[in-house]
Amino acid sequence: MQYDVVVIGSGPGGYSAAVRAGQYGLKAALIEKQPRLGGTCLLVGCIPTKALLHTADVWDYFKNPEGQGIQCKDPQLNYPAVLDRKNKIVTKHSKGIEFLMRKNKVDVIKGYAGLQGGGRIQVQGDQGAQTVEAKNIILATGSDARMLPGLEPDNNLILTNIEILDLPAVPRTMGIIGAGAVGVEFGSIFNRFGSKVTILEMLPRLVPVEDEEISKELEKHFKKAGIRCETSAKAENIRKNANSVSLSVTLANGNTEEMEFDKLLVAVGRKPNTDNIGLENTRAQLDRGFVKVDPYQLTGEPGLYAIGDIVAGTPQLAHVATMEGVVAVGHIAGKPVRPINRNRIPGATYTDPGIGSVGLTEAQAQAQGFKIKVGKFPFAANSKATILGKHEGFVKIVAEESFGEILGVHIIGPEAFELVSEAVTAMESEATVESMMATIHAHPTIYEAIGEAFNNVYGMAINI
Repeated sequence: MQYDVVVIGSGPGGYSAAVRAGQYGLKAALIEKQPRLGGTCLLVGCIPTKALLHTADVWDYFKNPEGQGIQCKDPQLNYPAVLDRKNKIVTKHSKGIEFLMRKNKVDVIKGYAGLQGGGRIQVQGDQGAQTVEAKNIILATGSDARMLPGLEPDNNLILTNIEILDLPAVPRTMGIIGAGAVGVEFGSIFNRFGSKVTILEMLPRLVPVEDEEISKELEKHFKKAGIRCETSAKAENIRKNANSVSLSVTLANGNTEEMEFDKLLVAVGRKPNTDNIGLENTRAQLDRGFVKVDPYQLTGEPGLYAIGDIVAGTPQLAHVATMEGVVAVGHIAGKPVRPINRNRIPGATYTDPGIGSVGLTEAQAQAQGFKIKVGKFPFAANSKATILGKHEGFVKIVAEESFGEILGVHIIGPEAFELVSEAVTAMESEATVESMMATIHAHPTIYEAIGEAFNNVYGMAINI
């Protein structure tokens, strides 16, 4: 059987591409090697992690209810029930993807796919091998957690984002190597659940892809919450004991400290799943394992597209994969599509306080030669943030001086990962600082802080 489109991988990018293909009336199939649909994001990534983060937020209120005028005597964290809730959310949405495939007439083929060239795919499944033919193929094979040399994850001591999600109990101590989104999110979760958390980062600051002021603010609040943060630190000689993990850490000051943890999470990035999928049978080109694509996600092989975590040059984010899938299918169907704009991709980190950002950091804008003006507004001056008891953080606007072009927006504070949506819309619509100053923001809301930050680019904020 020949398909118009075959998508390999059922993560957010893959299943979204398959749905869009069905919506365009294309004959489509989705190949997935895992028993359930959803990929890393739904099964062992974004969704279960955010479920735990939400529970951590709720648990904070139960631990500290007095500020709300509530008495809550001896609250208990039932961690197995927390895991059960997380698992039910994952199951519900995985079944939802199965429904979407049926609704959009997408065939689901279970098995491991290998490209054979010429639009042919061999799928090795439980019932043996079969060959699928396609006019167009979309690779959406995702990524796996990178591991430090010489280490392998297990279900007890050394963990990745997969194993940590099913710990049967909250550990007494936890070490985390890597302070990107994965590391700081799990640090935020388990610190609030009661673990003594230490985060080790080789680079000079936490969340190193963010604006430098965001990194400083997050570290300040993490330390206030009791999380030990060691940046410019190098972990070596990692060894497993009977019930703990030991390691030698060279700190920023050059001293070496021996550390021991009940659990060690390795969160040092993700590697693209491009090995053993038959790319050598195509003309697709790789860059350090990532697939090179044109603006419409097309590789060097006619009819072969790549999206998501395996793509060179775009961040490994679920929403990026989704939009790349939409772009690829639109191109296949001959529809008008707008390629990904790297500078319009929002970042979201679901710590407490949360982080949301889009566009250039202040340092990046200066390095690119822009003459800039910066506007900031603290959540401490926002009435809704006071009501929520979430005073930490700020909104920061980076703008071009002459014409008020919005170059970047960086937020740390309550619901920052939701608030950034206004900034993304403004930049995508090519709004200026002046047009955002004239945009009425409802009161009292935390998103008023964005309007105030835009006003403060010109020193015109009302509430500071």
